[in-house]
Amino acid sequence: MNGAARRRAIRRFLAAGTVSSQAELVNALKEQGFEVTQATVSRDLKALGASKVRGVDGGLSYTLRGESGDAGLAKALAEFVGGIQPSGNLVVITTPPGAAQVVAGAIDRSSLDDVLGTVAGDDTVLVVARNGGGKRVAKLLEQIGAG
Repeated sequence: MNGAARRRAIRRFLAAGTVSSQAELVNALKEQGFEVTQATVSRDLKALGASKVRGVDGGLSYTLRGESGDAGLAKALAEFVGGIQPSGNLVVITTPPGAAQVVAGAIDRSSLDDVLGTVAGDDTVLVVARNGGGKRVAKLLEQIGAG
């Protein structure tokens, strides 16, 4: 598996908010089929802009700078989305002019397993879903955006 796939996996683990050490992340990645060392994980965390933060329970865990997991997605959807329409394995999201990149970025950084990726224009986002899951993803995005 390549470095981009490994970093996507790291993002998913960090979005879940459960990673408190690099050793823990190495083990989680190995369970997913990635053969990594602590040094590789350290470089990936640095490249992703990850840092340790203290949670409300007092424990430390890794998080991505400027991201709060799916909370960032909820905020972007609530603030910028005008409409969400599914079609097969696609979802078309309309936004005000200039806001599509913000919404697409929030979706790309989220932990939505059914989303393969996004393409953003000026006021439209195209979301590609797994295996005809456009309706499922559209419904989920509607729910997240509604709070």
